[in-house]
Amino acid sequence: MKKSLSAVFAALLLCAQAGVLNAQTITGSGSSAAAPIYQRWAQAYQKATGVGLAYEPIGSSAGLKQIRAHETHFGASDVSPSEAELAKDGLVIFPVAITGISPVVNLPKVGDGQLRLTGDVLARIFLAEITQWNAPEIVKLNPGYTLPDAPIKVVVRADGSGTTYNFADYLAKLSPTWKSKYGVKTSFDWPANFLAVKGSDGVVKAVKETTGAIGYVDYGYVKDNMLVTVQLKNLEGEFTKPSIFAFRSALTGSEWVSKGLFTGTLTNQAGKGSWPITMGTFVVVPKIADQPEQALRVLKFFVWAFVNGDALVQANNFVRLPDRVQASAFKAISSVKDKAGNALGMSLMAATGAPR
Repeated sequence: MKKSLSAVFAALLLCAQAGVLNAQTITGSGSSAAAPIYQRWAQAYQKATGVGLAYEPIGSSAGLKQIRAHETHFGASDVSPSEAELAKDGLVIFPVAITGISPVVNLPKVGDGQLRLTGDVLARIFLAEITQWNAPEIVKLNPGYTLPDAPIKVVVRADGSGTTYNFADYLAKLSPTWKSKYGVKTSFDWPANFLAVKGSDGVVKAVKETTGAIGYVDYGYVKDNMLVTVQLKNLEGEFTKPSIFAFRSALTGSEWVSKGLFTGTLTNQAGKGSWPITMGTFVVVPKIADQPEQALRVLKFFVWAFVNGDALVQANNFVRLPDRVQASAFKAISSVKDKAGNALGMSLMAATGAPR
């Protein structure tokens, strides 16, 4: 699978390098969780090809809104819209990488990965039912630690966020109260005393500046900003820390690997050492290209990323797509057509004689 897939990608690149595409800047917007990988890919891609990428991390909801309005070349989201929504809006979706969400804290004398929480306790904190750090429910999970008699200061996303969606998806699986009160959405009407901020950068800043804070953010931001993570109890009953290994473990037991399907969430997956708030991040593009040359430019970028970006994916604390899912992603890329009904990806392959 991997060898033939790489051959197809290489064929697309050869055709692109032969002058099918020009060097206008590609624009994208959406997921702030995915911003680090797009920033790294953009730097490497411009160095390799001279083509620039301008990416705006405005949140998954805003990114989807912009691509629906054709205000950007691609939208990035940590939430996969339904097939009905995609069909209605004339969009195609494909995944690009796997990451994870981590609760992060700012507590005196609590180091990285020391504090233990369960999904139920985490839900009760974000439901404003547990409000003190030395609450019995937290103390019971952390014998040997002296937790402060101080209020929990909850930091949340104010904007529509795929990170929030996946975080809520996890809490809904562990807490019937969360499921009935909040459900799973990209944004919520949070309690008035919560600190609501925009973007992952906003969460990072608020948690670092607020003693007693807890928030949630993508793992890439955790590593880049040296934030203090917690341990969570996974489906196997283990307390685990967020890591590339733990995300990969969660991925391995999912339908992403077993069936090549990528529409389901990756939260609370079985697997030894698995991290319970693992998630995928996606790209959305128009299914019918109004401007085929520009659409080819965008598709070429993602083809290049699949061929050359695996090392950059892991170096930036993401997990590469399994081969089976990467094949599904390429199938989606190949389905983009011009107004005459010609498949752009297939046109490139035909031009180079690549295997189909």
